[in-house]
This record gives sequence, structure tokens and C-alpha cells, in this order.
Amino acid sequence: MTDEAGWSAPGGYDEGWRVMGRRTEGRRAESRCARTWHGRMLVAAAAAATLCVALAPAGRAATAAAPAAADARTTDEDARTAADGTSGPYAFAADATTVKGTADTTDSVRLEPGRTYKSSVGAAGRGGRLYYRLELDAVSNAYIAATAVPGPGATVSYSDGLKVSLQDGNGRNCSFSGTVHFGATQSPHPITAWASRETSGKQYACQTAGTYYVVVERTGAAGTTSGTTGSAALAPSSARAWDLELSYVSEPTLKTASGSTSAPEVWNSASPDALVGAAKRRSGGAGFSGAVPLGQGVWKDDISPGQTRFYKVPVDWGQQFYATADLGSSNRGQGYMGTALVMSLYNPVRGFVDDVGSGYDGSQRSAALDPLPPVAYKNRYGLNDHVSGMRFAGSYYLVVHLAAQVADHFGEGPFGLTLRVRVTGTAQAGPAYAGRATPRDVFAVPAGDSDHAADDGAAGTGDAGSGDAGRSGTMKLVAAGGIGTGSLLMLTLGMWTVLARRRAVRSLGPAPEDADTASASLPAAAPTSAQTSAPWEHGATRGW
Repeated sequence: MTDEAGWSAPGGYDEGWRVMGRRTEGRRAESRCARTWHGRMLVAAAAAATLCVALAPAGRAATAAAPAAADARTTDEDARTAADGTSGPYAFAADATTVKGTADTTDSVRLEPGRTYKSSVGAAGRGGRLYYRLELDAVSNAYIAATAVPGPGATVSYSDGLKVSLQDGNGRNCSFSGTVHFGATQSPHPITAWASRETSGKQYACQTAGTYYVVVERTGAAGTTSGTTGSAALAPSSARAWDLELSYVSEPTLKTASGSTSAPEVWNSASPDALVGAAKRRSGGAGFSGAVPLGQGVWKDDISPGQTRFYKVPVDWGQQFYATADLGSSNRGQGYMGTALVMSLYNPVRGFVDDVGSGYDGSQRSAALDPLPPVAYKNRYGLNDHVSGMRFAGSYYLVVHLAAQVADHFGEGPFGLTLRVRVTGTAQAGPAYAGRATPRDVFAVPAGDSDHAADDGAAGTGDAGSGDAGRSGTMKLVAAGGIGTGSLLMLTLGMWTVLARRRAVRSLGPAPEDADTASASLPAAAPTSAQTSAPWEHGATRGW
């Protein structure tokens, strides 16, 4: 398996038509497109070109990279919500490169800033520790986030979780290790931990350029669950690997030193009045990459037991963020769950900021995040996640999970979910960076006002194609098929030229035995570039 699976576009116009002449028998998407092209008129040719782009793989990473998961599952299995109560589908980034973590640092795979990767991690214990490699300069800050996704049918305990560390060549941690647990819900769902290398402030380790190592490991009992021994203790959460999505962001240093290295201690900590009014429907995404944008206002969605919804809210420098999640009432079932709904907030590099949970007894329940400080560069010097996490402008992620066990008491749902989002304060100028972040727009507030976006209409199913994410996929298909009139004409004329040449060859005599007489498909288009507990640990200490 390679460590950097890139994509090589066809070598220009001439090379593209040479690709058309290659043998297509036995290929899947390409052969279907080839049969559509053969003997069709102009309109059919345009439709087939759209189909080719839609079906062709996005690059070598999609075809050449070997599966990294120890319990490799099919796409259909990853895309379904298991009937026995699981985390449901997680939508990995479409451009994620599959890599394999190593058991030691020697052969570890190099990760590049601005890229997203898919991997997997085995059972807790020594076998559940993986290494990846970074090459860092002496001035940039590096942030690594890992999202673990238990497979269908997994069971998890309170202490099961994920730990992420960033270490130098001598095994010293560059920051406190980020650790996250499933906590009181004991419900399988995507969980995210992060670690960093920072070059500003009062850091003493990891300040030089060189090779560093990302360490990702599962925490909890190795191969057992609480209160169980023997072979029966090999629950799916311990016996099977979890899929991973890795995100690597690089932040440039400042042009001049920021001065004070102390986080603000006082800010407006009063909760504002709750937003009221008619809610707009917005179906949440199924992963960070598919998070659905929300602006200030009241939004409604549906959520089923075991499901996790992803949203993102733009927050600029100097602004404060508030969010409340309301779980609707149910007229079915009975009983009580101590922690049924969990709402978590992550910053633009997927770093944990804060979370809140709520019990459920069938009556409507509400959970609100504690007031957070305004976004400021100096917040990074704070000791608590809810302060240090508010260090960037950009899209902040709201992640809402409804425990799978809710189905045992109140049925499969779906249940009504209302989000009340408020962003206050006037946007301020950001810090003067000495360079650009990677990816480039990670700390930028997206243009446009999602407050006025159209309602989703009917509730989505929560999979990768629901709501805005589904419409986005449709628009990508339309865009892929949106070949300009001039380009389409050139393609059609070229096809007729190829056919005419073949007729001429046949008229001169039989083709050689190794000649390709099959219809050819167009070359695929190149893809576009894309709480207050101990610091760095959460999910297990909140008193839910």
C-alpha cells in the first residue's frame, strides 16, 4: 500500500483520445459507457459522457489502494443502518485516501497537510495502536484529528474510546493526548479525538523541524467488556476493527509575536434569550465532510436511535456561539434513559470544544451548551477545551447523537429534533498570519447566508445522500455532465473521426489479431481539489 495515493489526469487532448483506443472489455463503468456510445447520435453521446464521469473512479486512490480495515466490509454494508442498533452510516470524505497505519514508526505512512485519510484501528491493547508520520517545519502548527467509526452491530462500554497523540523522534508528546470515550450513552457512534504540535506560547517540546509521529490507539479493556470474562467477553467492539477518518490541518505562524500568552478569563457568560419562531427544516449530514450549513435561527430535523447528525455553523473572529438541542416528545413506550441525546461541538480542525447531554422519558427535553468565549487567537492558551478550542474562525461543527438504546424504550422513531443556533458579536479582523493555512479556506468564514437557504422539505434518512448533502451530490452530477457546447461538439466530431478511420481500416483489409475494435469510452475527468474536566479529555467525566 502506498502512503501517498495521488491522481494522475490524462495527458492532454492527444493522450485522452489514445486512452479511448484502449481495450475496454472486462472494465465495469467504462464498458457500460462504451456500449452506450457505440453507434449513438449526438444527444445520446452527451448523456453517455455524463454517465461516464459519474461512474468512473475518482482516481488511483479509489482503485489501487488496498483495503485498510481488518474486518473489511462492502460499501453496501458501510452505507446501511443496522437493524440491531448501531451508529448508522458515516459518510467519509469523498476524496479521502486510504492508508494503513503501522505497528511501529519505522515503516509509518506519511500524511500530508490539507488531506483527509481513511484507515482503521484494531482492538484495544497493543494491537490497537497505530503510527503515521508527519514532516514538520519549525514554525507551523499542526493539528491531527481522528474520527473512529464502530462497525455495524458493535457494542461499546463507558470506558471504550480513542486516544490521539503527536510525538517527536524521542517519544515525547507535543501536547496533552486527546482522549474521547463513548461515555454514559454506551451507544456506538462516531467519536473524534485530536492532538497538536504548536510553536507559540509556552511550549518547550517539538519546536524543531523534522519527523513527527501520530499515534492513534483504542482505549478501554483489551478484548473484554465491563463485568464479563472468558470467550463471551469478546464483544464486537473489541473483536472488530473500527474505521478511521484522519484530518490533518497546518496553521501558519504569525508575522509578529502575539504578545500575551494568556487566555482571556472573563467574557459574556450569560445565556441569551432562547430563539423562537417557526423552524426551518434542514436534514443533517452523516459526517464532517457532509456537514450541513446552519446560520442563526431555529432549525428542525428528524433523528432515529443510533443516528448521528452533522451540522456546521460559520463563526468569525470576535463572535460568540450558542446552541440548544431539543428532543421532541413521544407518545410511544415508557421508561427513562439517563443520557439519551448528546450534542458535541468541534472547531474547524475537528478539535473538541464542549458537549452536553440530556436524559429522556418520552417527554420533550432540551440541552444547551454552556456560553463559550468569543473566537480569539489567544484562546489557545486556555487550560480547558471550551476555551482553548475557540481559537479559530471558520466552520464549527455541531454533532448530535441519539443513543441506540432509545429504541428499546420508545421505538425506532424517528424523533423530532430542533436546533436553536445563535451567533452574536461583530466580526473582527483576524490575526496577521505569515502564510496560508492548509487547506487554504479552513479558517475562513464561508460566503453566503445559510439563514435564507431553502427548507429541505421532507426529512432525510440520515445517510450520505440525505438533505442538502443529497442535493449537493445531484448538483455535482449535473456539473459533471455540464459539458460546454464547444467541448461537446469537439468530442462528437472526434468520435465520428475515430469511427471513420476504423471503417477505412476495415475497407483496406482485416485488422491485426491484437487490434482493438471495441468501442471506447471517454477518459474520466480529473476530480476537483477539494467540561471543564482535565484538558484534552472528555466524554467520560460529564455528570449526565
